[in-house]
Amino acid sequence: MLTACLAFAAVAALVTVTPGLDTMLVLRTTVTSGRRTGILAAAGVASGCLAWAVASAAGLTALLAASRLAFDALRVAGACYLLWLGGQALWKARRRAFGDGEVPDPSVSGSAALRTGFVTNLLNPKIGVFYMSLLPQFVPHGAPMFGTSMVFAVIHAAEGLLWFALVVAAAGAARRALARPAVRRRLQQVTGLAFIVFGLRLATEH
Repeated sequence: MLTACLAFAAVAALVTVTPGLDTMLVLRTTVTSGRRTGILAAAGVASGCLAWAVASAAGLTALLAASRLAFDALRVAGACYLLWLGGQALWKARRRAFGDGEVPDPSVSGSAALRTGFVTNLLNPKIGVFYMSLLPQFVPHGAPMFGTSMVFAVIHAAEGLLWFALVVAAAGAARRALARPAVRRRLQQVTGLAFIVFGLRLATEH
């Protein structure tokens, strides 16, 4: 069992540190709203992953994968949510540009950051398929599927929180420079475009 956990942890670590939507979300939240809110966004991401892991271990993601309609409905909903987040970020950047930096960029509340991290992952069916396809490969023969899968999910979530803690620490240390109006506006533009690209990819991929 220890060997299986170590093997899964190595693979999950590679997946975790690969730059993507979650890292961009935590980075942006930290710069705009502070370290505590960035950590809450990371907790939301981890919660969404755990929810998918529970669904995978219970066999629910197998039903999702078998139903094309359900998969597409969830995929489109997730894409629309990402496009909305991207459009919102670009709109904030545009307001600041036309206001010469005088229009305030309100901080995201902790509950909103937690919710955004959770919903972003929950509406991405590819995460469910990832868990459904990856976790069973590391379950030792004869080991309980549900219990072992949940152990793997906790390992993945812990690695994710550790990685995001490093991202938050780095962003927090550089927040004074990153929070300057021109830099923050550029960050809003970059993250907005990134959310839109991820949304379009989710909408078009099968």
